[in-house]
Parts: sequence; C-alpha cells; structure tokens
Amino acid sequence: MRLNCFSEFLALAAPPSTGQGGAQQNPVVAFLPMILLVVVFYFILIRPQQQRAKQQRKMLESIKSGDDIVTGSGIVGTIISVKDKTVTLRSGDAKFEVTKGSITEVIDAGTPAKS
Repeated sequence: MRLNCFSEFLALAAPPSTGQGGAQQNPVVAFLPMILLVVVFYFILIRPQQQRAKQQRKMLESIKSGDDIVTGSGIVGTIISVKDKTVTLRSGDAKFEVTKGSITEVIDAGTPAKS
C-alpha cells in the first residue's frame, strides 16, 4: 500500500449528500465554534491585559514625591518631583529623570521629599 496515493482514498469515499434527505444546518450553529473561540480569547488574553493596563494607569496617576519606586530597568529610587510625562528620582547619590511609563511598581508611599 502506497502512502502517497491519498487521492485514491478520497475517490473511494461516498459523495456528500445534497438533496431532500439532508438537513439544513443553521448558520449560527456553523459559526458557534468560532464564536466560542473569540469569547475564550477575550476572557483569557484580552480582558486581563486591559485590567493590568488600567491598574498601571491608576498607579501612575497616584504617584507623588516621596514615594519609593522601581523602574522597568530595575532602578530603585525615591521620587523628588513629578511632571506631566516624567519624574525626577534620587537613587543613592545620583539624580535621574525618567518617564512615567518606565515606573513598574510603587514600593512605599512615603512622605513628601524636600528637593
């Protein structure tokens, strides 16, 4: 038996019935697996990502001077001042100005720092 003769197997199959005996399938039932797949993707992938983005925006709106933060690159520091799109922070003896988007976590909401 040759495995590369798949067309011979297809020729032996019965033809699809298209006539009075076949029941009509509802179009909604035909698309039901696709609809279920979209719903599952929404609840597993899209919705949790939207919630994380909402928490990140809320955290960035609530930062103030004196908060201890961690940036995306791993710099830990204390916020000195907050501007529209950037924050100035002190880490050790250095003073940095980073974008708000690079802040990943607020470690401790402290008292306002003096600049």
